[in-house]
Amino acid sequence: MKKALVLFSGGLDSLIALRIIKDSGIELLALNFVSPFCRCNRKDGCSAVLQLKKIGVDFRVFSLKEEYLEIVKKPKFGYGSNINPCLDCRVMMFKRAKEVMKDVGASFIITGEVLGQRPMSQRMRQLELIEKETGLSGLILRPLSAKLMPETIPEKEGWVKREILLDLSGRIRSPQIGLAREFGITDYPCPSGGCLLTDPEFSRRIKDLMKHNQFTLDEIELLKLGRHFRINEKLKLVVGRNERENLRLLDLAREDDICFSPLETTGPTAIARGLNGKVELEHLCAAIVARYCDKKDAKAVSIEKNFYPAKEKTLLSVQPIMEDELDRLRI
Repeated sequence: MKKALVLFSGGLDSLIALRIIKDSGIELLALNFVSPFCRCNRKDGCSAVLQLKKIGVDFRVFSLKEEYLEIVKKPKFGYGSNINPCLDCRVMMFKRAKEVMKDVGASFIITGEVLGQRPMSQRMRQLELIEKETGLSGLILRPLSAKLMPETIPEKEGWVKREILLDLSGRIRSPQIGLAREFGITDYPCPSGGCLLTDPEFSRRIKDLMKHNQFTLDEIELLKLGRHFRINEKLKLVVGRNERENLRLLDLAREDDICFSPLETTGPTAIARGLNGKVELEHLCAAIVARYCDKKDAKAVSIEKNFYPAKEKTLLSVQPIMEDELDRLRI
């Protein structure tokens, strides 16, 4: 029996690709690569892993977080429309998959890629470039678009019958949604565009970290929350948008971060990183927090300031910042 690896994101396309091949007599091992930029945030665990357990396919999860940071900083093939190094990302994953192929005796790789779906990494020229760059020419089978592409080695050797493969292309999702119903797939929280690096606002925040030499995994987790304000070269303020984010900000706070929260009204929690005890900047941060309080139109709002972890508290009475100044500081 031939063995194949499946590059499995947990999105709809990779689920369907796996299901197409699953009953053809191929032993499958799914590889799920964990990125610090994934949008998926489920309390019951990674959706990809849950799906694999449900359909009885073995899997391995690889955390490539530091590797992702490196390719975001210096992508060989450049960025997409935002700060998404899609080609470099695909090359990195295929290279790691190639190593696993040798370890487990797999003969080829399956992916859920659809021809023309993503402009930077899923056009014919880019797909060919990825195969050449990784030394996997002919060994990557893309079941959803295979009939629109040259025959792969698995097809030529008869390991996979070409008639079970599809001819999907472009960004229309209706064919995949129809196939999902046929296969009984009802849970696919990351159907497409699951990478935060494709989001313009998140990309601006990443660029700000790079500019200020603060591009680390800890800082990236903070980017996923709240409203972000750049006060100066060293100081940044993050303001929660709801109760869940307020609590999560406190979870991510580091020693010597400064926490701000309203005392006599409803409003957000905020974390200032890099404040260094400057009184005028403390009042500026408090004024930003006051702008998002229920009493934002008041002449003075009481904001409590304390170091994290909680030490002595200080009460600041501030006037909420004006909107034009707020916009100037917003990342």
